[in-house]
Amino acid sequence: MAWDESGKIWMDGKLVDWKDAKIHALSHVVHYGTSVFEGIRAYKNDNGVAIFRLNEHVDRLFESGKVYNMSIPFSREEIANGIIESIKANNLESCYIRPVVFRGYNELGVNPLNCPVNVVIAAWEWGSYLGEEGMANGVDVGISSWRKPAPDTLPALSKCGANYMNSQLAKMEAIEHGYAEAIMLDYQGFVAEGSGENIFIVEDETIVTPTLSSSILKGITRDSLIILAEDNGFKVKEEVISRERLYFADEIFFTGTAAEVTPIRSVDNRIIGSGSRGPVTEKLQKGFFDIVEAKAKDHHNWLNYI
Repeated sequence: MAWDESGKIWMDGKLVDWKDAKIHALSHVVHYGTSVFEGIRAYKNDNGVAIFRLNEHVDRLFESGKVYNMSIPFSREEIANGIIESIKANNLESCYIRPVVFRGYNELGVNPLNCPVNVVIAAWEWGSYLGEEGMANGVDVGISSWRKPAPDTLPALSKCGANYMNSQLAKMEAIEHGYAEAIMLDYQGFVAEGSGENIFIVEDETIVTPTLSSSILKGITRDSLIILAEDNGFKVKEEVISRERLYFADEIFFTGTAAEVTPIRSVDNRIIGSGSRGPVTEKLQKGFFDIVEAKAKDHHNWLNYI
């Protein structure tokens, strides 16, 4: 990740200098984690700079806010335009974009309703989240001792900042154990997702991913890979997945805006399949990048050119 602190950040409708993009220390979000956010990527290809599934990301941002009664003081169109403006203002091509909506400064206390809702959009260059080598050959992961919250505790379908305290525990534990990433189980002990990625397994060329009821985020890249897999003739199932099925899988891969399509080489030091990127993962990975790099036709209108 490379910060360019000479750039601009969009704050509540205005571009400000990077160093001036500040909030008050007593903002509600600092004390209670009251934020919702998105991770979005833009890709430079032969046709220009394209944002991947921009409208779907903006829609999910508003849906996340709705769960927490955070009425975003801008329209969807204004947020989408703010994302585009942020990319242009920073002279970026391939980049990562982070819109975040949060409760700001007015008063403290668990009740957030008297605090304003603020919006910030930042963009910067960011390569492969789990590394280029991992993208090609797979990463080593471990099952976390930290589970995902039950559905009546924290709503997993809302991409809320507070949810990622749970993810941080899993991520730090994975790093301490020498893994690149964690796989988290849900409150019933079934496979949920990574600390910041959805997960798929391949069994006899059938692709399986956990259901939305397994305390997972409704990932936009996850949805894209399901569509791509079906386009390529694969059968895709959403179902409850027990932990040991990971060990028996022919292939496993993560999906996410940051992770894109990252194969998993081992789980709990157990080699998966051949111990490298499998043929199904490679085909889907290639299909994904062919679309964002304009090497294949964008049949689903996922690319928003700026």
